[in-house]
Amino acid sequence: MELHHAKHHNTYVANLNKALQDQMEAIKAGNIRDQVNLHAIISFNAGGHINHSLFWANLAPLGAPETKVDAAPKLWEAIRQRWGEDDGVFRQKFSEALLGIRGSGWAWLVRQGTQGPLAIVTTHDQDIVAKDEVPIFGIDMWEHAYYLQYLNGKAAYVKNIWAVINWKTAEERYLGGSVDAFKDLRASI
Repeated sequence: MELHHAKHHNTYVANLNKALQDQMEAIKAGNIRDQVNLHAIISFNAGGHINHSLFWANLAPLGAPETKVDAAPKLWEAIRQRWGEDDGVFRQKFSEALLGIRGSGWAWLVRQGTQGPLAIVTTHDQDIVAKDEVPIFGIDMWEHAYYLQYLNGKAAYVKNIWAVINWKTAEERYLGGSVDAFKDLRASI
């Protein structure tokens, strides 16, 4: 995880900062072509920063109290209302979404709107969740997230990631909506 955080995430931040600086220069110069071309670079790297910032807060040390589902009673009540009383059904559906990602991307548990139902969604590459969705937690399915530890064993990564999900943070995001979901990110800007 140290390489993932220190190199991959840091690269998104560095590339985003450079692209934003280049965009400011393109705006000052009135260079429309560069402004348009920089949009994709900014979107990709901003998404990488946002997604990873949410992801790190989604994790807790193995065995920590936050990794127990009882750290999120209201969230788990909503999960059980949506997917049934057997917690394994939700985890299976989420794991299927993760393993169904072709190439790189993310799977998210989201709340649709501030008071809407829960849903499992996937995003491609570094796309962020839709504007009307509140990210509760997300799991990174880029190879850099699992390759050093699991090689090509995506299924083992998916099985084991559940043991380090920070349910306390997920509960806070669920109860607090989009303001709470992005509070740590806002503090870093």
